[in-house]
Amino acid sequence: MTKLLAGVLTAALAALFGSAALPQASSQAPAIPDSVSIESNIAYDHYPETVLDILQPKVASKEKRPGVIVIHGGGWVNGTKEQQVESYCLRYVEKGFVVCNVEYRLAKAATAPAAVTDVLNAANWFEDHAKKYNVDTKRIVVTGGSAGGHLSLMVGMTPKSAKLGPPAKVAAVVNFYGITDVADQLGGPHMKEYAVTWLPEQQGRLEMASRVSPMTYVRKGLPPILTIHGDADPTVPYEHGVRLVKALRDDGGDAELVSVPQGEHGFPKATVDEIYERNIWPFLRKHRVLK
Repeated sequence: MTKLLAGVLTAALAALFGSAALPQASSQAPAIPDSVSIESNIAYDHYPETVLDILQPKVASKEKRPGVIVIHGGGWVNGTKEQQVESYCLRYVEKGFVVCNVEYRLAKAATAPAAVTDVLNAANWFEDHAKKYNVDTKRIVVTGGSAGGHLSLMVGMTPKSAKLGPPAKVAAVVNFYGITDVADQLGGPHMKEYAVTWLPEQQGRLEMASRVSPMTYVRKGLPPILTIHGDADPTVPYEHGVRLVKALRDDGGDAELVSVPQGEHGFPKATVDEIYERNIWPFLRKHRVLK
């Protein structure tokens, strides 16, 4: 486990990285650098919320580019894809990626498992349109934080047998403090209002919680998974990340954990910058996503 120095969490940065405990931020379109092109609100399904943006470098590339699917957080109850542009999308565009920035149905539009189905559909849309955007389908990764981390894990881990949507093919998952056991947040000491809102009381509730939990789908043959989690996270317990990584490793999987001392639910920009340089970019080079 890699140890990094973490500074004090600020509310603004927590919101930026998708803290489910915070109010929804503005969906106002962020500033896009002149070097980046964007196609906004492309429909990947028939619901009003199921749209995505494609961001990519304006400079043409003779070689196929890597791709990344970015999924916002917000506890499945708030958050927007626009919040991810600076914190996630532009970092990847600067590295030559084509970015698929995904919106999905929140709990007010549809409760669990709708968000999982949506992101699986978005991932398949991106693969189906890879040729149009000059993306190498063997070098597509998925990333997100908090609920976006959970959904990223679901994109990388959900099998056809789960009957939640079409399975996706990704080369790696970069999970920032995602929920790995949904039932843990429906009751007991770790109960959270956002989880109860997304998966309310109903017949078969715990069965559904299992169906939408990454821990359920630990098995051989999964893509490499990098998890970043603060050991003082008050929203998604640190143990969620620890248990997932241990289970994956015990099953022979390729899983790494970046543990952030005193890290809460979101990290200062300097810490995040360090994580990308020391952990994320090397991880993606190791797995031949980045050349």
